[in-house]
Amino acid sequence: QVQLVESGGGLVQPGGSLRLSCTAAGRIFSIYNMGWYRQAPGKQRELVASITTGNSTNYLDSVRGRFTISGSNAKNMVYLQMNSLKPEDTAVYYCHADVPIKRYWGQGTQVTVSS
Repeated sequence: QVQLVESGGGLVQPGGSLRLSCTAAGRIFSIYNMGWYRQAPGKQRELVASITTGNSTNYLDSVRGRFTISGSNAKNMVYLQMNSLKPEDTAVYYCHADVPIKRYWGQGTQVTVSS
């Protein structure tokens, strides 16, 4: 089992920044990929960014250049630095961690970009 706890969401004005953190506990040695999805009201959940244990990263086109994902060498934390935030970035952001044959999810953290 892997437990994930997110933090760092909140309300920010357009153009502002937030940093999301996700802490993993449990069988973290099995984790090979972590990342962030988001889901806005009435929309499907979409991948925002992911990072492998080899530090390969992947980004949603609309956030590339504005968001940066990073992880700890201990494989127990992943961060999402979000800059130049836009109202369309408003969503619940979910951390995920992948182990062989299973994906774990955090409870989600709300990010609201509004003036």
